[in-house]
Amino acid sequence: MLRLVVLISGGGSNLRALLDSAADAGFPARIVAVGADRDAGGLAHAEEFGIPTFVVAPSGFPTREAWGEELLEQIQRWQPDLVVLSGFMRLLPERMVAALSPALINTHPAYLPEFPGAHGVRDALAAGVVETGASVIVVDNGVDTGPIIAQQRVPVLPGDTEATLHDRIKPVERELLRQVILDIATGRLELKELARS
Repeated sequence: MLRLVVLISGGGSNLRALLDSAADAGFPARIVAVGADRDAGGLAHAEEFGIPTFVVAPSGFPTREAWGEELLEQIQRWQPDLVVLSGFMRLLPERMVAALSPALINTHPAYLPEFPGAHGVRDALAAGVVETGASVIVVDNGVDTGPIIAQQRVPVLPGDTEATLHDRIKPVERELLRQVILDIATGRLELKELARS
């Protein structure tokens, strides 16, 4: 059984979908803890499922590195096989990435390497493209530059706003994440091989 720690910053809609999947006895992964960098609304989803939560806020630390050390300690306490960034809106310090990667993955609401960064949906609309997408990647020290594990295109429709487009990307993102976790848990996907290539 694959042990997951999920990190969030917001409402946790992707987390909720993952909790629903993991609650199925046939799903080969379990979320053992959920962490956040603030008092995120999505922590309530974890609490509803009886999953332990922790918050490590950067404001409580003198440096980003010190914050990263504490966050890493909190994660490692749960001995996860995989750490999932799901709407976690902070760059991790290099030492933390080195300690966890390649068993450290992130979802992104664009078809990488197109539109990296915090505003992937907005940037796609501003660029006037006819399609964008969703991606799951291994986290490295760049901004959404790690090896791509899975991705899928999503059309941009006439009249789309940032909200309507994001609402169509989210289900695709969730399904990609679910499938990636399933593939890792069943041995169909080796993150070490992906990171090496």
